Amino acid sequence: MAIKTKSLRAQKTLRRLGENLKTARLKRRISIRDFAARAGVSDRTVMRLEKGDEGVSAGTLAMALLVLGEIDRLDDLLDPASDDTALLLDREALPKRIVGRRGKSPAPFGGAGQDISKLDPSDDEGVGF
Repeated sequence: MAIKTKSLRAQKTLRRLGENLKTARLKRRISIRDFAARAGVSDRTVMRLEKGDEGVSAGTLAMALLVLGEIDRLDDLLDPASDDTALLLDREALPKRIVGRRGKSPAPFGGAGQDISKLDPSDDEGVGF
């Protein structure tokens, strides 16, 4: 027995996802029967997916996206590099200041004992860390 989503927003999003899947299938001129066969599911499961039924598995969604040639979109879902909330939280967790060990001041920019005036400003390799 599937658990029913209580969030209206989640239900609306699943319905929209189902509609988008159906539109993508129709634009590719793939029948429900062929789509189901390629995805390895029943015709009824495809219809449930296209209606936004929350009981359809994530594996079925992945296979549907594979059939449509859009599996990379699932792969990019919540990619840490584009997760704005996580990036903001990372930024907020940065230390406010860096304190050297036991009161020692950090080494000069060019490294210990290196004269920074002799560094090549056209060097695009950056500073080595």
